[in-house]
Amino acid sequence: MVGGVLEEMRIRSLGVIDDAVVELSPGFTAVTGETGAGKTMVVTSLGLLLGGRADPALVRIGAKNAVVEGRIAMPDGASALVRAEEAGAELDDGALLISRTVSAEGRSRAHLGGRSVPVGVLAELADELVAVHGQTDQQGLLKLSRQRAALDRYAGDAVAVPLTKYAEAYRRLRAVSVELDEIVSRARERAQEADMLRYGLDEIAGVEPRVGEDVELAEEAERLGHAEALASAATAAHAALAGNPEDPEGVDATTLVAGAHRALEAVRSHDPALAALADRIGEIGILLGDVAGELAGYADDLDADPLRLAAVEERRAALNALTRKYGQYGQNGQDIASVLSWAEEGAQRLTELDGDDERIDELTAERDALRAELGGLAQALTDARAEAAERFAAAVTAELASLAMPHARVSFEIRQSDDAEGVEVGGRTVAYGPSGVDEVELLLAPHPGAPPRPIAKGASGGELSRVMLAVEVVFAGTDPVPTYLFDEVDAGVGGKAAVEIGRRLARLAKSAQVVVVTHLPQVAAFADRQLLVEKTNDGSVTRSGVKVLEGEDRVRELSRMLAGQEDSETARAHAEELLAAARADA
Repeated sequence: MVGGVLEEMRIRSLGVIDDAVVELSPGFTAVTGETGAGKTMVVTSLGLLLGGRADPALVRIGAKNAVVEGRIAMPDGASALVRAEEAGAELDDGALLISRTVSAEGRSRAHLGGRSVPVGVLAELADELVAVHGQTDQQGLLKLSRQRAALDRYAGDAVAVPLTKYAEAYRRLRAVSVELDEIVSRARERAQEADMLRYGLDEIAGVEPRVGEDVELAEEAERLGHAEALASAATAAHAALAGNPEDPEGVDATTLVAGAHRALEAVRSHDPALAALADRIGEIGILLGDVAGELAGYADDLDADPLRLAAVEERRAALNALTRKYGQYGQNGQDIASVLSWAEEGAQRLTELDGDDERIDELTAERDALRAELGGLAQALTDARAEAAERFAAAVTAELASLAMPHARVSFEIRQSDDAEGVEVGGRTVAYGPSGVDEVELLLAPHPGAPPRPIAKGASGGELSRVMLAVEVVFAGTDPVPTYLFDEVDAGVGGKAAVEIGRRLARLAKSAQVVVVTHLPQVAAFADRQLLVEKTNDGSVTRSGVKVLEGEDRVRELSRMLAGQEDSETARAHAEELLAAARADA
């Protein structure tokens, strides 16, 4: 579901219109009035609501601003509503309110659902809300992309099924191509990265570091560097605790503590407190003996070999070189553990890089297979579009025969563009995109002998509107645009052709909202609602207003359109006959 129904517009200070409310029918609304009354302001107002260019010359003389407000009933889930809500718009009782203000100085403001928005947001909604066909403003199907999309929707499943498969293969191909291009374009960088990793991993493997080795070596180097002082201190401490063999008369801590313990042991039975102290001194004696023994062993085991110190310093230098190159600062600064972590990560990364050549071969094969698959799907799409184009063009041509263009012929041109990087279709390598390889263009030959030309160039303004009307009638029910605006669709026709135009507009209005600015009573008679743009002059100011015509008022306006005389009995009879015929046809 795309959009909703335009219920009404309010126009203030725009051109000759002072203040008018345009109430539109969900079906067919005809806008009529005398030349110069301001009928085109209805078209202009709708254009402003849909993001059209703001011309300050449109502001009514004496007014500061021209304001156009619109109310569009929006069904749940409409894509236009989703976009509006993304812009911050809110619904008012199920309707979307749009406002456009143009100042006499040229400034323009837009509001959508109560929120100020850039004018571009309104333009984004335009294609989903209204298709405008007029003498100077042709939208919708004049766009080549829209013509292809229209043909695809008309074709139905015949195109939809292969298009779905094509779109899926196209997305896979794009993803594969992006990955392949990235790997190939970065091949040199990745090769350099791999060489750097190999060098680093070889350097680390040559040293063969282990976790914690740097800490152990630092402690050993400190010990070896002060071995003489450590040995002297340990010997002196041992002598103080256990005595010096070279000085039998010397006093040591162990002997003194032992004497103190003996003295207390002799009397410990007389006082428990003193016994406890004796036990503590005994423990001190044991501890002194243990420490003295360890000091003796430490002094005996201490290695003061300068060759070992040199070996330790050389090993530390090798480890330090690794930490400077590959270490990472952590909780304890740079250490050998971070070097080993780098090596582990580097080995994994090198495995990935070394697999690039194999990955390139895999991706290249997959890309070629997908291109071949796309070529087959694209051919199926082209064939389905060609078949649908013949039926579509024949139906539009038949409609034109009843719209005062009996000799006009409509056709489609389906073409492809050569591209060496594209896919092969029918023996040619052609450009491709998300919707296939086809460029679709609607052509018109307005009379026998005339070459088919793009519809925008092959028809006059009035003919173009009739072509668009014929296309929309054939296309009714498949085009998602909910509202059509035709300006001067009946230019240059009359009589029976005008009746046929009115009949076809009424037929289109059964599946969409149709608004037509017309000067032909045969067209207006088929409308569900007729609006009169009427000019008044109080002697000093000229202004126009819009009113809904019903009953006698509608007959009178149709009479004026028929004969230029509202009170002509003949014209009135003809007007009533037109209305009756239109109702009977409905």
